[in-house]
Amino acid sequence: MLYVVLFFLMVSLLLYVILAGADFGAGIIELFSSKENQKITKKTVYRVMGPVWEANHIWIIIMIVILWVGFPAFYNVLMVHLHIPLTLVLLGITLRGVAFVFRHYDAYIDKSQILYDWMFRVSSLITPIFLGMTFGAMISGQIILTENYESYHFFDLFIKPWFNLFSFLVGCFFASLCAFLTSVLLIGESENSNRFIYVKKARIATIVVIIIGFVLLSYGYINKFTFVLNFIESPISWVFIILSATLILPLLNLIKNERRILSRFLAGLQVLLILLAALIPHFPELIITSTSSIDLLETVATEKVIHVLGKALIIGGLLIIPGVFHLFKSFKMIKILEQ
Repeated sequence: MLYVVLFFLMVSLLLYVILAGADFGAGIIELFSSKENQKITKKTVYRVMGPVWEANHIWIIIMIVILWVGFPAFYNVLMVHLHIPLTLVLLGITLRGVAFVFRHYDAYIDKSQILYDWMFRVSSLITPIFLGMTFGAMISGQIILTENYESYHFFDLFIKPWFNLFSFLVGCFFASLCAFLTSVLLIGESENSNRFIYVKKARIATIVVIIIGFVLLSYGYINKFTFVLNFIESPISWVFIILSATLILPLLNLIKNERRILSRFLAGLQVLLILLAALIPHFPELIITSTSSIDLLETVATEKVIHVLGKALIIGGLLIIPGVFHLFKSFKMIKILEQ
């Protein structure tokens, strides 16, 4: 049953990165657009994502519940040492949701609309950055595990692990991935006359992802971050990275020719390969502290708890996944045969 729990954990992570990532990317694309294109993007984003944006966050809720119930010691390290960036993520998601609703349902068209627009755009950018910084803190090797908190400064224990250049670069990398996913998605959702806007943005986002990824790995290698060194030395990582790299030119060609479904498929596949390259070589040691690594599988709850959790996930999956599929299908978010 442990493998069932791990399966749902990984699937939830993948779906959150892709679906919520594309959700965050909508605000990022809007933020980095001209005023004219902002109006076009705002209208398109609401039409495309308005009916489904709340459903995208169900996957992070599932992840949190799995870690809380199934891996309590691992969850405890995250919640204690990274409570600040996680709180900022929660605030960002909340502000973004409030802005998304009010800028479309506010009865008065006045200056408040400007506030809602900027709340939506800025929170769409900083939320994935803080999410990425949280993961950066997990792998930076700067988390200090101790029971003698009085021997350390607050900054060293709760700020330094995530508030550093390496974690910031990880955050920027994730934000650029979000913009990449959204720009590819919007190619097929925009009107024909506006499609060139997102074709151009998809190309730019692809280049930005490559540049930030290169800078991130270079910085990590120069400063001898354990995660990056292991990443570079791992044959498995290189296999996934090479596979991802071989998809860049076909993807750019599909974007140029406005092949909507195939470009989305390749974009999602590239994100999957990047996640696999980052996680598989290091699994199950997913937190690197200043003195050691925390093995996810060594923090597993009792067998009875895992058994009940696994059953609950199977039953919940049978209910949730068809429902989400129907939701996306109802609002024409699934167009398998359309080109």
